[in-house]
Amino acid sequence: MSLQKCELNLNHAKMELQPHGTLEFPCAGYLAQLKDRPEDIIPWHWHEEMEIVYVKSGQLKQYIPTKMFNLEQGDCIILNSRTIHHAVANPECEINSIVFSSNLITGSNDSIFARKYILPLISSASFDGYKLSTYSNEIVISKFNRAFDALVNDSLGYEFVVRENLSSLCFDIYRQFAHEIAIGDIGLNQDNLRLRKMIDYIHKNYFNDIFLEEIAKVVDISERECLRCFQRTIQLSPIQYLLKYRIMKGANMLIENPSSSISEIANLCGFDSPSNFSKLFKRFYNCTPKEYRISRLQN
Repeated sequence: MSLQKCELNLNHAKMELQPHGTLEFPCAGYLAQLKDRPEDIIPWHWHEEMEIVYVKSGQLKQYIPTKMFNLEQGDCIILNSRTIHHAVANPECEINSIVFSSNLITGSNDSIFARKYILPLISSASFDGYKLSTYSNEIVISKFNRAFDALVNDSLGYEFVVRENLSSLCFDIYRQFAHEIAIGDIGLNQDNLRLRKMIDYIHKNYFNDIFLEEIAKVVDISERECLRCFQRTIQLSPIQYLLKYRIMKGANMLIENPSSSISEIANLCGFDSPSNFSKLFKRFYNCTPKEYRISRLQN
């Protein structure tokens, strides 16, 4: 099974739509080389599947709500199902990752593997992301590498190797959170639920005028609590997040719509003037929209 192309296809709620593997084998491997530049940032997104990221070389900053993990060469991080996350190279890295459905391990939600282990694990509020250090978790990380190598080599029976090693790795993680699970640590925390809904609203309406009051109303909280929620989870204000999202959408439009003028794209992204769009774009991408378009279309 060859590696799939590492790119994101997101809906308005930043839920990833790209299928990972197939219905028969819901698991896919990815390889990416990243640098600390805007076009290589893995933006905030989430998916139903669990994900394991391994840093083959360099360093990576992995973000989830309220937490940031510094990953060095040889480290791994396991991201829970439906956990919103994003990542940035520090300053460059090569990563291998596996994204897989819990059904790959459980077979069905009625199995003992699902009811006793996996469903309680992915429902745990304590388990959003868990770092495995190369210095203290070498045996567990080796299970990921065996699974990833099997995906790459595509030899006879690789599916058994992948499932066996991911199952064992998930059980290792279950044991780390067994106490929290035993005392009834179930469900996403309130900030995560609120954040998804507010980000969903921003992505659906970014091209219109959006005010803090409107964002807060989406989850029936005050403007002050809205600010605190964003700051606690992703260390940005709602308006900062909105502007960054508009700029990233504009960068995509510059490449996808080469016949559109800078003014047209600025308007489509929700900016009141082309000059404001260009000013913020240069601050984020270190070049003008025109320079960015030329350089990307030439590559």
